Amino acid sequence: MTTKIKICGLTRRQDVLSAGELGADLLGFVFAKSPRRISPERMVEISAGLPEGVLKVGVFVDAPLAEIQDVAAFCALDVLQLHGSEDLDYCRALESYKLLKVFRLGVGRTLPEDILPEGSVDFFWATLFDTWLSDMAGGGGKVFDWRQVLPWSGSRFFLAGGLNPENVGAAIEMTRPFGVDVSSGVESSPGIKDLAKMRKFIEAVKTAEKSGEDE
Repeated sequence: MTTKIKICGLTRRQDVLSAGELGADLLGFVFAKSPRRISPERMVEISAGLPEGVLKVGVFVDAPLAEIQDVAAFCALDVLQLHGSEDLDYCRALESYKLLKVFRLGVGRTLPEDILPEGSVDFFWATLFDTWLSDMAGGGGKVFDWRQVLPWSGSRFFLAGGLNPENVGAAIEMTRPFGVDVSSGVESSPGIKDLAKMRKFIEAVKTAEKSGEDE
């Protein structure tokens, strides 16, 4: 299985184009409170002319439904990433879109099945497991114990939280996710991507895939 690659927190056109050219499958744009937050107008500007097949992902945290729907339409988003405490009723109002629902793991949140609402696995386009931090919605560049997602190996989930070019290969070999999601791990500063790091990250993903095929 080809591991999907999502580069998130993009704020500059050169980074968007580079990520697409290097082979990223999904590009994430943050519309929630964050050092990487951009406006819908800016997102449209920097994402013009993407390679065919690259999916545009909008990242939201407990935003009003009307706001999400307006932004999604204006930006022609392909995927909505819901990174807050959105429940299934909330998500059903957005079911005309591909939904990527985030669940955060870590101390006190030990098993995915403990925090996945009943019936949600089949409802969402995919789920994303990130690191639990009490003071922020995102993973803050911190890694959680990947053994927590082993019951979900081979299912449709993205792995996030502290991934970088040095550890993503091991993460893939251990958990066999549907996709991997990186932001700070390929940056020189918040929102500013490093071309060399993005290239190394994507190369590491491809190497891990080949290793898995050879086993």
